[in-house]
Amino acid sequence: MNSRREQMNNVSLFFILCFLVIAVGCNSQNKTTETTKVETKAVQKGITFADFKKIKGVDNVQDVPFQLFTKLDSVHFFTSPDKDATFLKIPYRKLDNYYGFEEFDDFYSIHYSIANNIANSVEAFVLKSEFTGAFDLMLKGVNLYEIRSSVYMDKSDLKDKSFAKYGEVEEVTAEEYHAALKTKAEEIFTKSPHVKLKGNDWISDKNGQEQKIQQYENLETEDGLLSYYYIGYSNFLGLEIFKEENQDSNNSYYTFYNPEEGFSMDLFTSGYPHIIPSINRVSSISSNDDTGSDFLVAQYLPESKQQINQLYVNFTGFKIGDEKKGFWINHDTFYAEVYPVNSAAIKGEKQKVAYLKIQLKADLF
Repeated sequence: MNSRREQMNNVSLFFILCFLVIAVGCNSQNKTTETTKVETKAVQKGITFADFKKIKGVDNVQDVPFQLFTKLDSVHFFTSPDKDATFLKIPYRKLDNYYGFEEFDDFYSIHYSIANNIANSVEAFVLKSEFTGAFDLMLKGVNLYEIRSSVYMDKSDLKDKSFAKYGEVEEVTAEEYHAALKTKAEEIFTKSPHVKLKGNDWISDKNGQEQKIQQYENLETEDGLLSYYYIGYSNFLGLEIFKEENQDSNNSYYTFYNPEEGFSMDLFTSGYPHIIPSINRVSSISSNDDTGSDFLVAQYLPESKQQINQLYVNFTGFKIGDEKKGFWINHDTFYAEVYPVNSAAIKGEKQKVAYLKIQLKADLF
């Protein structure tokens, strides 16, 4: 009886050992298979730019549908818009441009110039999770206080890169911006019935006499072709305001006229003028062609119809949206509609607008 039990125990032990051997063998085989798959995928990653489709490089940014930006230290270039496709991991360099041409479910297609050599360009596909389109950029993470330079009471400062010594700047909600708009405290310009467009000239017919103010468009000057657009009449200044646009350089200025006395170069602004008559202030805020935006505050001298610049600041973190939508609510507080510096609209996608409040120190002037 005992002998039979021993035989049964031996048989059971044999089957258990067999099961363990088979199980271990299967696990080893699975691990080997998984290792092979990982190694295979690792081999697939080992590609070069020679594996990407060669294309004609971007020689005109105006032809680019949209640009892409990233905050990562490195990004992945795929050979096709497929997460299982082979890819190349490259370090992000600030001087590189990522020109977007098409949007897929999880990818953007880009045209990329290797080492910034237009003649050596490829098409690659990048993950949406690693990049942000120019139309989706927001102010989050932007240092709003950063400035490139400033001028205060005729004293230039190229070293201090913060707006803090002049006041505060912060992003506000659309609700705060629109609520503040109801307390706007600056002059509203009106269209003068005496300023009319006759042929290709702006003329004033005040006092029954026609006086040419300026040619309407395509005025040839040393600076290129200029066009003039009528903005309105400033009752405080007693002057007509025109926007001057240079068609060659895409620059614009706002100029001030007294039709009876002619044009005075002593009074102009680079952006739409914001005037507070109670303190003789003429100011403007506009996008800078080089970087960021320009904020100017000047004192107006009624006797000489000239301005004395009190504060100029070149902000680096944002561009101005609609210049006319900026406004003062008192002597120290200015609101503006802005965009991130690299923001740009594309067909079917608007830029994400943001709103800022610039609060000057009460004793600044």
